Amino acid sequence: MKDLSTEKSLASIEINNRLFFRFFQAANTLHTKGTQALDEFGITTQQWSVLGALSRPQAANGMSVSELSRYLLVSRQNLTGLLNRLEHAHYIERVTGEEDRRSRKVRLTPEGEQLWIKLADPIAQFYDSALKGLSFDDRLAFIHYISLLQKNMSKL
Repeated sequence: MKDLSTEKSLASIEINNRLFFRFFQAANTLHTKGTQALDEFGITTQQWSVLGALSRPQAANGMSVSELSRYLLVSRQNLTGLLNRLEHAHYIERVTGEEDRRSRKVRLTPEGEQLWIKLADPIAQFYDSALKGLSFDDRLAFIHYISLLQKNMSKL
């Protein structure tokens, strides 16, 4: 006969497995459906995240590859291929840093800025559809819990 603490422990393991598997599924669905939503623009969800990071006012003068890597939580190796493809498509450029002439920054080109403007409506529609049924407060709570999870995992 199992004691109560063993049953709670097994239930906790099962819930944890389900939760992380749902995150895995959600990430895969984001890549699939997000890419489909932007298919007409020839942009992947990974490229979308780079363009989004560089479109922020804080990145107006560009970001180093290291800064971009830390912001997006991706390795420099994974980022290099994305940046090469975006640069080849003329959406980003690598420029010499204004403060330090030895540094290189990545920033949006005028074409990249125009693309980001064109992506605004399809992205907003995607977000609205994906978050259907979640209230404003639900979304804030979700941000809180995902941030906590990410913070905890980063400490591992």
